[in-house]
Amino acid sequence: MSRPHEDRDCVIWHVRCRPDTAPDDHRRILELLGEYTPLVQPLPPLAGLAQLTGTTALFGLDPGELAQRARVQAIARYGIDLHIGVADTWATAATASARTGPAGVLHLPNHRAVETFLAPLPVDALYGIGPAQAATLRRYGLHTVGALAAMDESVVCRLLGGKAGRTLRARARGIDPRTVTAARMPQSTSASHSFTIDTIDPVRVRAALLDLIVTLAGRIRGREQTARALTLAVALAGGGTVERTRALPAPSAHTEDLRSAAFRILDAMAFERGRIRRLTLIAEDLRPADEGPGTQLTLDPVRENALRLEPVLDRINTKYGNGRRLAGPAGAYLKAS
Repeated sequence: MSRPHEDRDCVIWHVRCRPDTAPDDHRRILELLGEYTPLVQPLPPLAGLAQLTGTTALFGLDPGELAQRARVQAIARYGIDLHIGVADTWATAATASARTGPAGVLHLPNHRAVETFLAPLPVDALYGIGPAQAATLRRYGLHTVGALAAMDESVVCRLLGGKAGRTLRARARGIDPRTVTAARMPQSTSASHSFTIDTIDPVRVRAALLDLIVTLAGRIRGREQTARALTLAVALAGGGTVERTRALPAPSAHTEDLRSAAFRILDAMAFERGRIRRLTLIAEDLRPADEGPGTQLTLDPVRENALRLEPVLDRINTKYGNGRRLAGPAGAYLKAS
């Protein structure tokens, strides 16, 4: 494998919080990362990036030792366990953070370490690869990240498409030109469903997702906000996570608008036989409802009736639900766990 450059002064941490971490605690972790570098990029729902430059000179520790210090601080201050991948590219660090083991930190200090780590991994362990893409590669005998890295680029592009093929082959070779962009944590809200047994049943998955949609829609309306995008994170039985984000056509807090976007994300992920462990749905870029466009007549009687029904259901759930949802779409009440 050849790479265009080696920059040992630039190191990226990919930090994962435990799945049960609350949104406020995720924000605290991002603030903790900010004590080490101003280049911190949130990755909702429960991850983040930090780009460190000149860390050895400043702290007297190598980047892996410094990550261990940050992990200890997170546990001591907030009781939050972290898994941190340390490498010179975003994708490699993210792949490493999912496989830190009990140590909680995996540091890949040079290109030889990156090659040794990536090559034997199953192809679906590579950060950013989806289940359908991994299944396609396996059908053609590419079962490991090393096999993907060694395959001719033109072949990979024919299998996965031009842009996706080039991107994933480059990541398999430890190449990822993306940089960390400092950003504030956008206001968001999330809900998760963990299956008691990993499932491939699409009915259970869609019922669980609809339950999350209804929960978030009611919560957003209760706060008099609208969302501008949705992110769906799907945790798989093998330990990997697939995330996709979709912008809404217009800011909305209506259940049907969120349902349409969320189901399109799920359908685009094209899970075949991947066993699903947990769904997390995040409503992104929340703004006050009065900042968005006013409600307009759609001339669609089904939609207009649904919009009129929403505030009625919200009032019933608020008044009589005692924190639980009593009324909502029947599909959300299917047993999904």
